[in-house]
Amino acid sequence: MKDLLMETASRAARYLTGITDRSVAPSADDIGGLNALAGPLPEDPSDPKGVLALLDDAGSPATVATTGGRYFGFVIGGSLPAALAANWLAGAWDQNACLRVMSPTAATLEEIVQPWILELLGLPVESGVGFVTCTTMANFSGLAAARSAILHDAGWSVEEEGLFGAPAIRVVVGQEVHVSLLKALNMLGLGRSRVETVPADAQGRMRVDALPAFDDRTIVCIQAGNVNTGSFDPAEEICARARQEGAWVHVDGAFGLWAAVSPLYSPLLAGVQNADSWAIDCHKWLNVPYDSGIVAVRHPEHLRRALSSGSAAYLTQSTDREPWHYTPEASRRARAVELWAAIRSLGRSGLRAMVERNCRQAQRFASRLRSAGFGVLNEVVLNQVLVSFGTPEETRCVIAELQCEGTCWCGGTVWQNHTAMRISVSSWATTDGDVERSADAIIRTARTVLARTPSK
Repeated sequence: MKDLLMETASRAARYLTGITDRSVAPSADDIGGLNALAGPLPEDPSDPKGVLALLDDAGSPATVATTGGRYFGFVIGGSLPAALAANWLAGAWDQNACLRVMSPTAATLEEIVQPWILELLGLPVESGVGFVTCTTMANFSGLAAARSAILHDAGWSVEEEGLFGAPAIRVVVGQEVHVSLLKALNMLGLGRSRVETVPADAQGRMRVDALPAFDDRTIVCIQAGNVNTGSFDPAEEICARARQEGAWVHVDGAFGLWAAVSPLYSPLLAGVQNADSWAIDCHKWLNVPYDSGIVAVRHPEHLRRALSSGSAAYLTQSTDREPWHYTPEASRRARAVELWAAIRSLGRSGLRAMVERNCRQAQRFASRLRSAGFGVLNEVVLNQVLVSFGTPEETRCVIAELQCEGTCWCGGTVWQNHTAMRISVSSWATTDGDVERSADAIIRTARTVLARTPSK
């Protein structure tokens, strides 16, 4: 085992050392090399070192270099050194974070990390917190708590009686609601198509003047960090209205809530602390390994009632916080290990510096591309940049050729009927040199594409 783990460390170190020199996207030949991993079901055991070697030799070249400094697709962070190392140790521990008796270490780390996260994000310190896989499950959990609380106040136990015959719940979302939140509504039986949609402004923010009336059976879902523009719904006004009219406010804050760590960007979050539940990703801007998300609910009893599994004779439980009462899963990995390591290694100032550096780098991308004559479609308020290179066909061609060229990786989107390249800067590993090198590649590729486009 020791020799195998040393070999694993050596191969992983080689992969990470070479990541700055390789193409961000794998080549077609590299992807074809994955066929070496296939074959009939093995009948006999294989040497673990040989298994590792095959996995590395065939699998590593076909990976996308998301943990390097020049990946700007979606909103994907890298893995901080301390978080990656903690992840390896957690793998060796192989702890089940379901119950305290299964892993005192996992349970204790959750109790330590919980107030750290709430303090960093400026959320109510009394909130209940669950450590889940991603924002989709954090949205699911927060909305489950909202559903439970609203129906409980109406005299209905959804946990016991289900939704058949239950009082109706209204859900209000913005025009730019993220698909993960709609998926959560679908899984909760609240329906993706039953939502009331509020029009958005030019940056994707919910228009306060277009809000419907709320009541005490309404869930209002707002966004902190639009996935295209980085914009924030006006939480202060929406939460104030919701408080007056008895509605529940849920915040989809996958990456945007991390703006709270910076005095430069925290004003974007004004009023968010007055919501009732929040969904956060940690494998985005906190840069821990996949998968890691957090749900926070102002009143812990709402989260516990919605997600508690009850008990069974063989499941030994203490009077202290039992982790499984705050997540949809029972058996799960100990995600708080990497969170503890990331926050302990960065500290408040290190996290602030990382967020501010990424935002400054997004501004630099926008400045370079705008100066080169291309259209930046959004107000760059955080870490997201939208760029048009002309017609939809020209923009799509630039994106495709840039991805093949390999210097960096940016994805495409359609923003308010405009086809655009989407640049997301959210990795600790991204240097200013990476930004300049990537901007050069984008400009070079765009000019090449446009030069061969027939003039109109």
